[in-house]
Amino acid sequence: MSDSFGNDAPADTWGTEQPQDAQQESGPAPAELGKEELTKRARDQGWTETTAFDYDAFVRQGGNNADWYGAGEVYEWSEDYGDVGPEIPELERILFGRELRLEQGEHIDQLQIKVDVQGPERIEPVTKFAEANLHPIVLRNCQLAGYNFTTPIQAYTIPVIKAGFDVVAIAQTGSGKTAAYLVPILSKLMGKAKKLAAPRPDVTKLSKFDPRAHGVRAEPLVVIVVPTRELAIQIFDEARRMCYRSMLRPCVAYGGLPLGICREELGKGCDILIASPGRLCDLMDKPDLLSMNRVKFTVIDEADEMLNQDWETELTKIMSGGDTNEDADHQFMMFSATFPKGARELARKFMAKDHYRIQVGRAGQAHKNIRQNIVYADQDAKREATYNLLMSMETPGRTLIFCNSKAVVDLLDDFLYNRGLPTTSIHADRNQREREDALRAFRTGRAPILIATGVSARGWDVKDVVHVINYDLPSSMYGGISEYVHRIGRTGRIGHQGLATSFYNDRDEDMGQALVNILVECECEVPDFLSHLAPEDGQLQFDDDTDDEAEGEDGGVAWGGAAEGDGDAPAASGWGAPEPAAAADDGFQADTGFTPAGGAAPANDGW
Repeated sequence: MSDSFGNDAPADTWGTEQPQDAQQESGPAPAELGKEELTKRARDQGWTETTAFDYDAFVRQGGNNADWYGAGEVYEWSEDYGDVGPEIPELERILFGRELRLEQGEHIDQLQIKVDVQGPERIEPVTKFAEANLHPIVLRNCQLAGYNFTTPIQAYTIPVIKAGFDVVAIAQTGSGKTAAYLVPILSKLMGKAKKLAAPRPDVTKLSKFDPRAHGVRAEPLVVIVVPTRELAIQIFDEARRMCYRSMLRPCVAYGGLPLGICREELGKGCDILIASPGRLCDLMDKPDLLSMNRVKFTVIDEADEMLNQDWETELTKIMSGGDTNEDADHQFMMFSATFPKGARELARKFMAKDHYRIQVGRAGQAHKNIRQNIVYADQDAKREATYNLLMSMETPGRTLIFCNSKAVVDLLDDFLYNRGLPTTSIHADRNQREREDALRAFRTGRAPILIATGVSARGWDVKDVVHVINYDLPSSMYGGISEYVHRIGRTGRIGHQGLATSFYNDRDEDMGQALVNILVECECEVPDFLSHLAPEDGQLQFDDDTDDEAEGEDGGVAWGGAAEGDGDAPAASGWGAPEPAAAADDGFQADTGFTPAGGAAPANDGW
């Protein structure tokens, strides 16, 4: 039975009592076939050849060559240039080529998103990048990247940042939030870079850059902090595009990147620094390599995830590391999927009282372009069930499989690889070269099946991921339903449809109610074994530790927001926001659906 996504629908259950349900077709079971027969079966199904990590090459290279993502080519400014540098066609093709870049799908109109805005004054959203009053070179880079119409988070965040306000933005990954802060920040800096930026060598006039002879101390103007290495790489890639033909130079620093490469790139000059918190704090302890004294913009991306991982001490150090006391125009930004207590406390501590809060949709919300299937599978039947799902795809495509432990990732990778399927894998115990090779193989389709732990659940924007499989559902103690939404959000992005299949058994009972709520909200089918959890009155209750938790000695609510449809001004807020009277007189709230100009956005929008 095929569904609307072009994939064979899975059986309702896989278990030891139903061995035949787990078989793909009649004939010999896979366990009875040799490797050659299994490989032929996978090729006949349309899967590509298997490829292995080249350990010999890794040893020969010493793990230190130019293929590191952290050493990706950037536009190098020459002192001979005017305000705008000349085009470099070869680099432009590398930065803006569309082979691996995800573009909008035909189901964009399915994304009906409400936006709630709270702040000191009314901000008019911008629906087109061309109407955002951007610096011409930034606008041109947006056009090269295919960014024409803004997404909801971009529509409100861009004018708020350009106006000089601090901002807290709550939006799911895949909503265009990287461009939501990069574009306005770079536009504001573009005309001031020569005045604000630190001196750096003109590498265009050097036959070979020697860090010892030519290197400088990095003194960034912008610091962007993210929880994972792979997300840092992705944002660096976006920064390389947006800084094209400008004198603003981006760099990335993350754990696992050889310090020699990191030192060399920083030594060429750094205006935009994207970093994981651990590596950034290490660099902050090396004043000969990095100074935070020039920082004008600090962005904390995926703040809720970093606080879940106990990075609060490091985040406080980073937020305090810039010249924040003497420099009144320093802007702080926090982007998050939810906004739990720890993130609220961090915002109150460092952000101006007149900061904006922008929320897109319900915090922790999934969307209807992802078809969610929950399948009952006994623990010892999951491997066969996964194999059969992969072999039942009418048109094999990029598939991301999530497991809860590194050991299970390795075992499943070996199991599927030995059956002739083109797999690769990522988890925290892999060295960084292996992780980057796996990511590159997945992006290019050389290994279109990626098996990973939750390290890959956030921020990844890989083209044509058609299927996400939760081999293990996340535990309610480790991410829970928020982690689930992030995982399935790797497919069905920006108007494309996607399929998410999750195996469920008695070990996952603590996730049952939250799963049912998401299924009902997204109009997906609730399986029979969970139907008793569906609300009879249709009223869903979500607990995301965001909207209504009272905190602070004043007893105010964390958000201070009015209920949907209520035009009254917000109550006193535990955020340290303006006093109630000021909020009543001057505060602005928008609780509205957002649609780009002309209805559904055309192709090549800002997603």
